Amino acid sequence: MAVDHRYDFVVLGSGIAGLTFALNVAERGSVAVITKKNRAESNTNYAQGGIAVVTSNEDSFDLHVRDTLEAGAGLCREDVVRGIVEEGPARVAELIELGMSFTERENGNGARHELDLGKEGGHSKRRILHARDVTGREIERALLAALARHPRVAIFENHAAIDLITRRKLGFATDNRCVGVYVLDVAGGQVETVISRHVLLATGGCGKAYLYTTNPDIATGDGVAMAYRAGVPVANMEFIQFHPTCLFHPRAKSFLISEAVRGEGGVLVNGAGKAFMDGVHPLKSLAPRDIVARAIDAEIKRTGAECVFLDITHQSREFLQQRFPAIYAKCAECGIDMATQPIPVVPAAHYQCGGVVTTPDGRTSLPGLWAVGEVACTGLHGANRLASNSLLEALVVAHRAASAVLKEPISAREDLIPPWQSGPAQDPDELVVIYHNWREIRQLMWDYVGIVRTTKRLTRAASRLRSLNAEVQEYYWNYKMTVDLVELRNLVLVASLIVDAALSRHESRGLHYTRDYPLLSSAPPRDTILQA
Repeated sequence: MAVDHRYDFVVLGSGIAGLTFALNVAERGSVAVITKKNRAESNTNYAQGGIAVVTSNEDSFDLHVRDTLEAGAGLCREDVVRGIVEEGPARVAELIELGMSFTERENGNGARHELDLGKEGGHSKRRILHARDVTGREIERALLAALARHPRVAIFENHAAIDLITRRKLGFATDNRCVGVYVLDVAGGQVETVISRHVLLATGGCGKAYLYTTNPDIATGDGVAMAYRAGVPVANMEFIQFHPTCLFHPRAKSFLISEAVRGEGGVLVNGAGKAFMDGVHPLKSLAPRDIVARAIDAEIKRTGAECVFLDITHQSREFLQQRFPAIYAKCAECGIDMATQPIPVVPAAHYQCGGVVTTPDGRTSLPGLWAVGEVACTGLHGANRLASNSLLEALVVAHRAASAVLKEPISAREDLIPPWQSGPAQDPDELVVIYHNWREIRQLMWDYVGIVRTTKRLTRAASRLRSLNAEVQEYYWNYKMTVDLVELRNLVLVASLIVDAALSRHESRGLHYTRDYPLLSSAPPRDTILQA
């Protein structure tokens, strides 16, 4: 039996972007927050570092803007950067009012009342607000607690969005608009229709397109894939940020060693204990992430080692336990005493700097569709995201999107929206096809579309992905919906977008480094725009 839901606002994703938006619009109408796993399972929940925001008298908006522009390698929109940076303090103050507790430090009199500011790669000043090394988890806690007080907000856990519903898809030749989304109830196996005049994509990134990633399993590029299929432009998908320091240990799945460890003096060394960043960049181990990741990749290839090491043994055990409790505990669980031993680390896919093209208030080219957070491309990050600017962007743009959407009509037009049609689709009989293709995509992307690229490898990847996409599409139309199939369909599309974007950029800029075009182009900087 078909199930229809009608809400004034629909939010896909339950990270900082989606929850902030939901809180801001809940006073005006009913809100559905749809999330693939439990409500706290998001990229935000795994964010260790914090929020980059100017709060110190020693810092300034100009310095934060300059650091962001420098990291972005010529592709940031300066007006967007300045606007988000300057709005940051007000939005963070609202987050604190909701119950978010940032770590404080003792002043000279021993009283705790000053915010403790961390420092990360590419930042010229200490400006990272954090809750020790579990900032994302604390943000999720505060936002979910605030949402729980709103009776007009319904959270659909274990529901996976399949596709956006647009008036054009329904057969209307003009006045195209997003009017809802088809959603899979994972537990029941039934596809439901969720109707709304305003749909927000807050689905995060696509880290699971790569074999090694710091992202949770949910990060399969769903929002980018759905928007692209709906005809919405996406930009700069070639800029995949590899975090330089993912814990290298068989028992440590996707565990990030925060950049804040290097901010507190951690030094990258090779197996012989030699610091190898000294001659690479003036900021040494605290250089921007693209530079550090490439240097680690080169060091691993030069030495034939499996990993490099992050040495913070100069700090006391007490300091490490207080400043990095989660990292300290995880290392101890893996038999590593970070107070006396360097931590083995490797780069891993971490952040999608491109995404669905939006205005600075989250508006896409498709009326009724909004996008905020890692899924979106506002112009803030350019060719390389400055550390801890992501939570800042999500917070600011979600607030702006809510303000903008509340100025528009809320009531939905009474379009006749048909229920999902499965037709003659059968129950999946050979799940090995899905799992094999999933593994192949991730291995292919790691081998051919990683930190250092070549045209030959990218061309091979594009050819194989075309074949995989055909296989996945055939499976998609012949078998009933499962969350694994939904994610695989999105993953193969987003992987293809990354490769196509990378092939079209004939230069090395920011996170996109290719041996065939090792220098910056002499032409003016441009975005890579792809549209179905």
